[in-house]
Amino acid sequence: RGFKLTGQLGEVMKESAEIAHSYISSHLKQFGGDPKFFDQAFVHLHVPEGATPKDGPSAGVTMASALLSIARNQAPKKGVAMTGELTLTGQVLPIGGVREKVIAARRQKIFELILPEANRGSYEELPDYLREGLTVHFAKRYGDVAKVLFD
Repeated sequence: RGFKLTGQLGEVMKESAEIAHSYISSHLKQFGGDPKFFDQAFVHLHVPEGATPKDGPSAGVTMASALLSIARNQAPKKGVAMTGELTLTGQVLPIGGVREKVIAARRQKIFELILPEANRGSYEELPDYLREGLTVHFAKRYGDVAKVLFD
């Protein structure tokens, strides 16, 4: 059993991964997983592109979702992009670069997004042509994310 994290990650991203692991581990029953899963499993979370340094907290909800997916043995809903910093209490905190992340999702032909509730204003300020055709869910807590991905 254990948790291993690899990839060329900065300290903030490593911390985000550890927070995601701690939060999901301690809330598995709430999210429909076996509460003992992480007591018995060895999980290796690798963030690819090893030569490209990565740092920042905005992958927290994404890493938590990957961990919940393996603990539930259920793939998340397809075609959904997400971003948000996760706290140890499950709050989804705002991120920077909403415009860039929306553009990146559109380039990848992803039209359903999960963004932090605190970034609603930044999203609504985007030009109509960037928001057109998107379905956006705003999350205050990780439970809001899980409902979109697993319900």
